[in-house]
Amino acid sequence: MKLDIDFIRSQFPAFSEPSLQGWAFFENAGGSYPCKHVIDRLTTFYTKNKVQPYYPYPASLKAGEMMDYSYQRMAEYLNVSASEIHFGPSTTQNVYVLANAMRPMWQEGDEIIVSCQDHEANAGAWRRLADRGMKIIEWHVDAQEGMLSTEKLKGLFTERTIMVAFPHCSNVIGYMNPVKEISRMAHDHGALSVVDGVGWAPHGFPDLKDLGADIYLFSSYKTYGPHLGVMYVKESLIEKLENQSHFFKKGITRNMITPAGPDHAQIGAIGGVLDYFDAVYKHHFEEEATAAEKNQTLNRLFREHENELLQPLLDFLRSRTDVRMVGPDTLENRAPIVSILPRKKTIEEVYAGLTQHKLMLGSGDFYAVRPLMDMDIPTNPGVIRMSFVHYTTKEEVDQLIEGLETAL
Repeated sequence: MKLDIDFIRSQFPAFSEPSLQGWAFFENAGGSYPCKHVIDRLTTFYTKNKVQPYYPYPASLKAGEMMDYSYQRMAEYLNVSASEIHFGPSTTQNVYVLANAMRPMWQEGDEIIVSCQDHEANAGAWRRLADRGMKIIEWHVDAQEGMLSTEKLKGLFTERTIMVAFPHCSNVIGYMNPVKEISRMAHDHGALSVVDGVGWAPHGFPDLKDLGADIYLFSSYKTYGPHLGVMYVKESLIEKLENQSHFFKKGITRNMITPAGPDHAQIGAIGGVLDYFDAVYKHHFEEEATAAEKNQTLNRLFREHENELLQPLLDFLRSRTDVRMVGPDTLENRAPIVSILPRKKTIEEVYAGLTQHKLMLGSGDFYAVRPLMDMDIPTNPGVIRMSFVHYTTKEEVDQLIEGLETAL
């Protein structure tokens, strides 16, 4: 079964927007286009249900139902319990709240291993705990390719290790780390596994029960939805966290680590992401399946399409002597997140040329300051990053390659 790209793009209003015609979008790691299902749900909430939810009148009841639907459907796709799903304003803020909620669990001098491959969202708040008695152990990346070594990790564990924080996939390196293996290593040492899934989730929602992480975080605005952070916290763990909400919310797990209160409308809309996945599955497959089974099938479908598009881009970049690819240059365990450094022109010159070719992409450090530092890459100007997802077409990748050829 091949991905029906015409059907996929029909689900995203951006692809019929006149002002975007001719432009190819390659900054998906910074935020994806929203699907129509999310836009419809958000519009419905704001026009019909923008009231306090869970009161016994129709508009309020429906608002609560839309929110509950989002928690339940997200949990079903991630193969966990709805009580383990939390929606906050962003992944950065979710980690900040988590760090404060978890600190009372630990003793002064306990050790947290934090990778240097992370987006700062899953790094900064943990590192700040050094000011509150914790010891931070740096898990550095390889200086050449930016990879994390599990062999190096083995040597970082001690009897005081209580947590390992690392990314599923770096947002500049593009390599998918072996989460199951790292989580097992952490658990073997009595430590927690905390995974930043922001870079990987746009390419396939994980089966969290299979993955084995204790905490997994990603951003719904990078997975076709509204601007929220999605946070999974294992049920046995959340009961140990210090309540970060109002004192009378203690014990209400949905509220304990969202102190500012939920954004009702956006939570009500996030269920549209899962409606979109349902629609894609139904269009391509006749077999009945659970949400978790649909997710696994769609992951394969999306990955096959993305790899078909990624291969020619990698081949082109490997053929050039005037550009350096940051990270591995093969398809194996790689997401379509490709960062480059021009060798003969400045980043500003190449980036300007790509923009003239009607290519929308990014340049800078992308808050991945630490891996760039480990690789001795100046964070200013940083790198040029090209990232795409399953709604990208072969024609758009051809446009990207043509633009690179001209700009370089």
